[in-house]
Amino acid sequence: MQEVNSVELKMFYRTQRDLAVDLNKLVDSYWQEEIKENELIDGIKNLYEHNQEKLIKENEFTKVVQQQCGKRRLAVVGKILKIK
Repeated sequence: MQEVNSVELKMFYRTQRDLAVDLNKLVDSYWQEEIKENELIDGIKNLYEHNQEKLIKENEFTKVVQQQCGKRRLAVVGKILKIK
Protein backbone atom coordinates (compact mmCIF):
# COMPACT_ATOMS: atom_id res chain seq x y z
CA MET A 1 0.00 0.00 0.00
CA GLN A 2 1.17 3.45 -0.84
CA GLU A 3 0.48 6.10 1.74
CA VAL A 4 -0.03 9.73 0.81
CA ASN A 5 0.18 11.37 4.24
CA SER A 6 -3.22 10.46 5.74
CA VAL A 7 -4.64 8.60 2.73
CA GLU A 8 -3.73 4.97 2.20
CA LEU A 9 -4.03 3.87 -1.40
CA LYS A 10 -4.03 0.30 -2.64
CA MET A 11 -2.28 -0.46 -5.88
CA PHE A 12 -5.03 -2.64 -7.32
CA TYR A 13 -8.75 -2.32 -6.60
CA ARG A 14 -11.33 -5.06 -6.77
CA THR A 15 -14.29 -2.92 -7.81
CA GLN A 16 -14.97 0.45 -9.39
CA ARG A 17 -16.76 1.48 -6.21
CA ASP A 18 -13.68 0.76 -4.03
CA LEU A 19 -11.57 2.79 -6.44
CA ALA A 20 -14.07 5.68 -6.38
CA VAL A 21 -14.10 5.76 -2.56
CA ASP A 22 -10.31 6.19 -2.38
CA LEU A 23 -10.33 8.68 -5.25
CA ASN A 24 -12.81 10.75 -3.20
CA LYS A 25 -10.61 10.51 -0.10
CA LEU A 26 -7.61 11.65 -2.10
CA VAL A 27 -9.28 14.71 -3.67
CA ASP A 28 -11.03 15.62 -0.40
CA SER A 29 -7.72 15.44 1.50
CA TYR A 30 -6.24 17.87 -0.98
CA TRP A 31 -9.20 20.25 -0.66
CA GLN A 32 -8.88 20.12 3.14
CA GLU A 33 -5.16 20.88 2.76
CA GLU A 34 -4.11 17.60 4.39
CA ILE A 35 -1.93 16.69 1.41
CA LYS A 36 0.09 18.77 -1.03
CA GLU A 37 -0.65 19.22 -4.73
CA ASN A 38 2.18 16.93 -5.88
CA GLU A 39 0.89 14.17 -3.58
CA LEU A 40 -2.57 14.51 -5.13
CA ILE A 41 -1.12 14.32 -8.65
CA ASP A 42 1.12 11.34 -7.84
CA GLY A 43 -1.75 9.53 -6.11
CA ILE A 44 -4.17 10.02 -9.00
CA LYS A 45 -1.61 9.02 -11.63
CA ASN A 46 -0.79 5.92 -9.61
CA LEU A 47 -4.47 4.94 -9.27
CA TYR A 48 -4.96 5.43 -12.99
CA GLU A 49 -1.83 3.54 -13.98
CA HIS A 50 -2.84 0.39 -12.08
CA ASN A 51 -6.63 0.56 -12.50
CA GLN A 52 -7.26 2.06 -15.95
CA GLU A 53 -10.06 -0.32 -16.88
CA LYS A 54 -11.98 0.46 -13.68
CA LEU A 55 -11.57 4.21 -14.01
CA ILE A 56 -12.09 4.89 -17.72
CA LYS A 57 -14.01 3.20 -20.52
CA GLU A 58 -14.39 4.56 -24.05
CA ASN A 59 -12.45 7.69 -23.09
CA GLU A 60 -14.75 8.73 -20.25
CA PHE A 61 -15.04 7.90 -16.57
CA THR A 62 -16.98 4.72 -15.85
CA LYS A 63 -20.60 5.18 -14.72
CA VAL A 64 -19.94 3.93 -11.19
CA VAL A 65 -17.02 6.33 -10.78
CA GLN A 66 -19.13 9.21 -12.15
CA GLN A 67 -21.95 8.46 -9.69
CA GLN A 68 -19.66 7.99 -6.69
CA CYS A 69 -17.24 10.88 -7.28
CA GLY A 70 -19.35 13.65 -8.77
CA LYS A 71 -18.48 16.31 -11.31
CA ARG A 72 -16.27 18.56 -9.19
CA ARG A 73 -13.89 15.80 -8.11
CA LEU A 74 -13.77 14.28 -11.59
CA ALA A 75 -12.97 17.71 -13.05
CA VAL A 76 -9.81 17.72 -10.92
CA VAL A 77 -8.95 14.11 -11.82
CA GLY A 78 -9.63 14.78 -15.51
CA LYS A 79 -7.28 17.76 -15.56
CA ILE A 80 -4.50 15.75 -13.95
CA LEU A 81 -4.96 12.86 -16.38
CA LYS A 82 -5.77 15.21 -19.28
CA ILE A 83 -9.14 13.60 -19.96
CA LYS A 84 -12.16 15.58 -21.09
